Amino acid sequence: MANLGGTFTLGGELSVTRMGYGAMQLAGPGVWGPPKDHDTAVAVLREAVDRGVTHLDTSDYYGPHTVNALIKEALHPYPESLVIVTKVGARRTADKAWPPALSAAELTEAVHDNLRNLGVDALDVVNLRLSNAAGDYPVPMSLSEPFGVLAGLREQGLIRHLGVSHVSAAQLDEAKAIAPVVCVQNQYNLAHRENDDLVDKCAAEGIAFVPYFPLGGFSPLQSGLLDDCAARVGATPMQVALAWLLQRSPSMLLIPGTSSPGHLRENLAAADLELPADVLADLDRIGAA
Repeated sequence: MANLGGTFTLGGELSVTRMGYGAMQLAGPGVWGPPKDHDTAVAVLREAVDRGVTHLDTSDYYGPHTVNALIKEALHPYPESLVIVTKVGARRTADKAWPPALSAAELTEAVHDNLRNLGVDALDVVNLRLSNAAGDYPVPMSLSEPFGVLAGLREQGLIRHLGVSHVSAAQLDEAKAIAPVVCVQNQYNLAHRENDDLVDKCAAEGIAFVPYFPLGGFSPLQSGLLDDCAARVGATPMQVALAWLLQRSPSMLLIPGTSSPGHLRENLAAADLELPADVLADLDRIGAA
């Protein structure tokens, strides 16, 4: 069984592998509807857990509802070591859009949807997402009201720990003043380093940083540099990009997603890839290229 990058403890009690698995791609095209291949989707989930992954990322608005139903079918009753992290703050509409859903009623309904469709009495971690990745919809600058709703549900015992997603450092501090925050999910990768300071802030404060979009948005020059580094260490560009993230910060947790068993194995193998200093130096140039 692979080391999977070691472990990190969320909230002082939930130990997770630093290389996890994100389940979003198990839904159909556009993260909508059932998977193209139901049996393969179930097999990927089971193989991830069989290979030692203890950090599973999902949301009930993937599908919607489809991915959580798959997780329950494949893995319930869940291994004691498995930590399932979900997110709320958006909903799906008939045109497959992702508008925000940040009212008290919408957030409460989303938490109960996750509880029901995952088949659990309490959710391990719930992230409040302030925007979809494309930023298509305006959201409030202050997260105090929606995060306060989740903090209340945590006090009721429906949620164990809270996180935030698509936030600034100031918004993270605002959330921490309301309830403990165990993780931050923001876009971050070799080419997109706008959250460098937030990565370091999270490490200093013992908060996990979970980057989404770990490989994307590269210019041709940046892709060429990455391809060259990958060839030098005998790995794929995606593996090198993931390995760089793991070496970037001790509190970095990865959740690469796939619907392919072969791609899953490739991603997990990246956790065993040690990048030498000269390759790391060249990879760091990508963010400035």
